Amino acid sequence: MHYDLSPLLLTFKLALFTTVILLCIGVPFAWWLANTRIRIKPAVEALVAMPLVLPPSVLGFYLLLAFSPEHWFGAWLDRAVGLRLAFSFEGLVLASVIFSFPFMVHPIQAAFQNLPASLKEAAYVLGKSRWQTFMRVLLPNIKPALLSGTVLAFAHTVGEFGVVLMIGGNLPNETRVASIAIYDEVESLNYAAANFYAGILFLLSFAILLLVYITNRRIFK
Repeated sequence: MHYDLSPLLLTFKLALFTTVILLCIGVPFAWWLANTRIRIKPAVEALVAMPLVLPPSVLGFYLLLAFSPEHWFGAWLDRAVGLRLAFSFEGLVLASVIFSFPFMVHPIQAAFQNLPASLKEAAYVLGKSRWQTFMRVLLPNIKPALLSGTVLAFAHTVGEFGVVLMIGGNLPNETRVASIAIYDEVESLNYAAANFYAGILFLLSFAILLLVYITNRRIFK
């Protein structure tokens, strides 16, 4: 039987784009959260953690409203740069970044907070700038957290359903990721195709987590 591989390829493409973006913005943000002492820090942390407790359909609904051309934000994007996020791959990427943000930030923030202050102080005494200290001293000492955050963000994006369904719908080769394809095939009583997609995601998730545990075990030895 021939199976359409495009939902799987689109899923991995979405997860890759999301993870790269989260690494670029999540690591500096986690460092800032670990070191800031502003009064509204608890509110910021609560806002970051919201995707962990909100039903995905709730977050997806509000993002869909925001991305709609009838909303000021969606209308501004359409008018200024000709970008429509609702029911598009770009919209899936932005929604996935928001939805998976805490999975990247939390382990890295915890790792930064657990680093001894003497590391930074020693680097400054040796003449290292803040940027050099961050890149050459702090980041190498939180490798397990970086790996965990990266894998969690990637795996969480692969397994998304509610948010991607609300934002992207079920457009072939555009927004029909594997989780949507599984739901669609089950509704059509095509259990063989659903099992094909689900089995690949199951094996991939297990392989990624196994690799993380093996790698972390070697790092801590």
